[in-house]
Amino acid sequence: MQKILTLFVLTLLSFQAIGQDNYFSQSYASPLLLNPSLTGAFEGRYRVSSIYRDQWSGALTNPYKTFSTAFDIKWGLGHSTARYKDQAAVGLLFYNDKAGALDFSTSQISVSAAYHKALDIRNTQYLSAGLQVGIAQKNVNFGNMNFEDQFNGATGYTEPTAENLPENNFAYFDYSLGLNYSLSPEYTRAKLFVGAAMHHFLSPSVSFFARSDDTGLQPENTLKKRYSLQISGFVPIADRAALLPRGSIDQQGDHRKIDAGTNLRINTSSYKNVAVHVGGYARSVTDFDNAQRLDAVVAMFGVEFNNVLIGVSYDINFDKIARSDRRSFELSVAYLGEYEDDIVLCPKF
Repeated sequence: MQKILTLFVLTLLSFQAIGQDNYFSQSYASPLLLNPSLTGAFEGRYRVSSIYRDQWSGALTNPYKTFSTAFDIKWGLGHSTARYKDQAAVGLLFYNDKAGALDFSTSQISVSAAYHKALDIRNTQYLSAGLQVGIAQKNVNFGNMNFEDQFNGATGYTEPTAENLPENNFAYFDYSLGLNYSLSPEYTRAKLFVGAAMHHFLSPSVSFFARSDDTGLQPENTLKKRYSLQISGFVPIADRAALLPRGSIDQQGDHRKIDAGTNLRINTSSYKNVAVHVGGYARSVTDFDNAQRLDAVVAMFGVEFNNVLIGVSYDINFDKIARSDRRSFELSVAYLGEYEDDIVLCPKF
């Protein structure tokens, strides 16, 4: 029975590795995870950003805890008097996700690069392309597991086990591609952003057991490709107020996620870049049984103070596992260095 339970737990971990991809409700607060082409897509010269997500801490003894931090920098290409203001950018990303009594975790370090091509001489349209290359490690703590042959007959599980367990960690390479189009017409303050990305396009193996065989063929438990589409905008509704509608679709194997909502941005100062964001979103998911359901609604609040951005969001989950406490919390912080230009290639939150 202990062997069966062990195999069952590890099988669940393998399915978890396939199904649980990185995700933040404040998706644009972690742009390098969202789409590699958003590397360097900001106002300023460099950006430092971090985001933390605490998911279902009231429903699970060992909840999901996810953290990501990134640094990216951009620079102009060609002569300063060039008509087309092309830009290039590079970025470094660290990501960690941990959950469960076995401390099942995924850590990843990635390097990304993007090229932002101006499509007109007024530099109101940009087409961006990006590539991300990373190395990831998955780890599980077998020390938190007890087996029947470890019981000493009196005081507890103190004896060694003869269970044949796989290695508790392994590493693999991961690759992502992305495109992004931005439009900022001169005659209006409105803006449009449309992006698409393909993550894990080489479908790396993520099993704690056999990860390859002598024939070079990959086993069934691979990290499936994830295709994503993002669209967002900036729509002025008053001198100091604007709506920031947005939506995204992610498809990974049989699973689909759809996010849709909007932020209201209010500029609170006439001479400084000080603004608040208040927003709401809805998230629906489609599982392998092709059943569409509402997964969560999200409330978001953010503050811009010159080149510092702070965002807080709160998910109310409707998943069955989260009914005892439907809380998921996120905190994001970003700093935009050398806030010197007004080329906008990506939303801030």
